[in-house]
Amino acid sequence: MKKLWMSAAVATLIATTSGCVSYNMSQPSAPLEGVVKSDLKADVKVGETISGESSTNILFNFLSFGGDTQFADGVVYGGGSGGALAGLPIPDPISQTKAAAAYKAVKSSGADLIVAPRYEVNVQDYFIFKKVDVKVTGNKGSISSIR
Repeated sequence: MKKLWMSAAVATLIATTSGCVSYNMSQPSAPLEGVVKSDLKADVKVGETISGESSTNILFNFLSFGGDTQFADGVVYGGGSGGALAGLPIPDPISQTKAAAAYKAVKSSGADLIVAPRYEVNVQDYFIFKKVDVKVTGNKGSISSIR
């Protein structure tokens, strides 16, 4: 019986002193953000009213087809999006349609930018299929000098 207790004690000692070990080293992280500041000021001449239109078809709320292929870049259209899919990199076809309308307005008028753009968005929703028509109107902005 003494050998049984001794064997159990040795087995317990081995089991408690050996086994799996995991190491975790925490590293605090921060997002990498670059901020560019400029003291440049542009003189913008405001001209006549300009407009542009674009439309696209959307399948399953994220697959767009039949729309334009040229877009104005660097403009944010609207507030943050909420919901369950907010953090996923899913393209927003309505914003792309707005960007295409803005591109057409600037390109056709020879403007440098649109001053006070206003977007009219018409969405025809058929459950799994949508037709989106966008019209942008604003004033022609031409940069005369940058200082």
